[in-house]
Amino acid sequence: MSFIKLKNIIPWGRSMDEYVKMFNLTPEELGLTILDCAGGPASFNAEMTAQGYKVISCDPIYQFTADEIDNRIQDTYQIVIDGVKAIQEYYVWQNIQSPEEMAEIRMAAMRKFLADLPLGINENRYLTDELPVLPFGTHQFDLALCSHFLFTYSDQLSEEFHLASVLEMCRVAKEVRIFPLLKISGEPSPHLKPVMSELQQRHYSVEIKQVPYEFQKNSNQILRINSM
Repeated sequence: MSFIKLKNIIPWGRSMDEYVKMFNLTPEELGLTILDCAGGPASFNAEMTAQGYKVISCDPIYQFTADEIDNRIQDTYQIVIDGVKAIQEYYVWQNIQSPEEMAEIRMAAMRKFLADLPLGINENRYLTDELPVLPFGTHQFDLALCSHFLFTYSDQLSEEFHLASVLEMCRVAKEVRIFPLLKISGEPSPHLKPVMSELQQRHYSVEIKQVPYEFQKNSNQILRINSM
């Protein structure tokens, strides 16, 4: 049962280019069957589909219409921008030069998502399912990705939730990648080491790898998990 209410979330999406850098995806890996967990209003699915690749995204936000999500984006847009401006020193202003440019990039990605959502719903590319229980078969996907949800919201989501979610992603995909590994505050997630330890005890191959993406300072690593 979903507990989500649109008024309680801040929809904020990223582009395919950012996904490629965040998850260090190679051209060959783009051709794999990919699951985007907690995908939100990212344009990754839309852009990948337009290029002939296969992605399924799941997030309870997809129960809402494009207009409802767009209204929520407009309601929260200035809140997000003002929030980033207040703590600019915690970000790396290199590829993105300013909070205003960040807003333009994010809005462009979310507009692509909104335009694609109705078709994607009909094609079963956007599903309302949510972690830690997914409706897919064992190793149905080559790769499962999770961006800015697990570890990011460590203050709101328990260690037990994190472990159950990661194990479920490992069940449905041959490989799992999670980004970032820091909380929203920029502090290390207290759940990371316990989750890694439990996964290793369950005989998964677990590693932290650097990626060519850093917007939040010191947030340039993914957790990569494979079945041994």
